[in-house]
Amino acid sequence: MQNNSKNNDSGRDLKRRIRAGDSVKVMTGADRGKMGAVLRCEGSKVVVQGVNMRKKHVKPSEGAPKGGTVEFEKPIHISNVRVCTPEGKPVKLRVSENAETKELYYLDGEKRVAHRVINQKQR
Repeated sequence: MQNNSKNNDSGRDLKRRIRAGDSVKVMTGADRGKMGAVLRCEGSKVVVQGVNMRKKHVKPSEGAPKGGTVEFEKPIHISNVRVCTPEGKPVKLRVSENAETKELYYLDGEKRVAHRVINQKQR
């Protein structure tokens, strides 16, 4: 078996690029084309608002006295979503690093638009 470190590194890199609150668009799967905000990150998966909805039947309990059906979002793999611009266009985030900061940006034509700046000293 070959150890393909490129795939492992890219997965870790993607996890750092998408955070809770980012606006993303689903690129593959049953919910392709849907947009939503990232609610939380769970390892290499993200939970996106209104995407990959599931139903769960719950018995009556103190929390839900009548029981019934509860709808909730399930996580999807981070490689199936892309960060979007404020206009809703999916973009590829790029990384620029120097000694003090790490900048995530995307290209809008020839113009470089900052998505997020991370201070390296705080990490």
